[in-house]
Amino acid sequence: MKTLLFYCRHILGIGHLMRSMAIAHGLMQDFQVYFVNGGESIQEFPIPQGINVINLPVVKPGVDMGRPQVGECSPETSPTLVHRRDVLLELCDRIHPDAIMVESFPFDHHQFAAELIPLLEWAKAHGAKTICSLRDSVVTSQGRAKYEARVCQLINQYFDQLLIHSDPRFIALEHSFSLVGSLTCDIHYTGYIVPDIDREFPPKKNSDPPMILVSVGGGRFGHQLLDCVAKASQYLEDKIPHQIHMFTGPFVPIGVYDNLQKMAVCCSNLTVERYTPDLLSYMAIAHLSISLTSYDTTLNVLQTGVRAMQLPLRGHPDHEQRLRCNRLEELGIVKVIEPADLQPILFSLEILDTLSRDLNRIYFCLRGVQITAARVKALVTQEDFFTPLTRIVKPFS
Repeated sequence: MKTLLFYCRHILGIGHLMRSMAIAHGLMQDFQVYFVNGGESIQEFPIPQGINVINLPVVKPGVDMGRPQVGECSPETSPTLVHRRDVLLELCDRIHPDAIMVESFPFDHHQFAAELIPLLEWAKAHGAKTICSLRDSVVTSQGRAKYEARVCQLINQYFDQLLIHSDPRFIALEHSFSLVGSLTCDIHYTGYIVPDIDREFPPKKNSDPPMILVSVGGGRFGHQLLDCVAKASQYLEDKIPHQIHMFTGPFVPIGVYDNLQKMAVCCSNLTVERYTPDLLSYMAIAHLSISLTSYDTTLNVLQTGVRAMQLPLRGHPDHEQRLRCNRLEELGIVKVIEPADLQPILFSLEILDTLSRDLNRIYFCLRGVQITAARVKALVTQEDFFTPLTRIVKPFS
């Protein structure tokens, strides 16, 4: 069996980790998978049996590392990155992977070029195939022209394949990266990454209490949304029978979590928990989802068809959450939450209005796990294993 090393670096939330682990799980049928976790470990995060997980020493941004520009490699400024680089190269020498799959770089994670470029150099020297795993859009954190030119240089120099985990009918990479035509590696859309695409959910029962689900991913952001919903719950308590089930995320500051717990004690319709590894099961029975516009939560919305309100994080004008959220609202799938809406009384009225609306179902390709696995296998073995999947997603090249 061929061996594959999957490198994932999640910095701000858990979406990158969830997507990468789902892909790694899908690759297990054809590869011995070594999963390198370059971010924090999450104690309750489920690891599929058979995947070898290597946790690199945790890097604290701004403390253990500088902020090199995209593609720069200056490990001498960061002892932690030097050690992480050495761990990666020693692992490669030990397992000798046939393929190395890197999540997001060089479109993102520029701070980790000091460990990633040596990893890609190792692959090039030893004949390992290299794959970039990319979500549906990218974030430009510096001058666009310089950024895109450097990304093109690194992709063309180091990567054999770029897999874009999107349906171009919803969001194409060109929406956030203008030089797609300058990339010389094989490029394929895979559809969106959904770990449990064939999972069946029991129908909602009339006897089940109606539920509003509130979530903010990892919990490093979205605290104002959580606070607003918690305060709005008291205005909704005698107006609708719904229970509000809130997940704050595993990385939420303890002070924020404790304050929300105190508010829940005073509201019979509010429950606050930190984390669930199976948010999808709650989404399937919810009457409304209120969340940030993350990749994974958006897929839960598309998969279950639940009514949704989403708050895009504020940042750069072409931030990926704003792009995704605007497209979802154009298609009538979600109600966009603006910062000005985060006033408890006003927000409670928005919730009532959204609950009264009819659902709008639009179907996109959500079989990204299967298509990704087929594309990677075809690249490594030089055999075409993709033909059976063309019946599932005809528009994809």
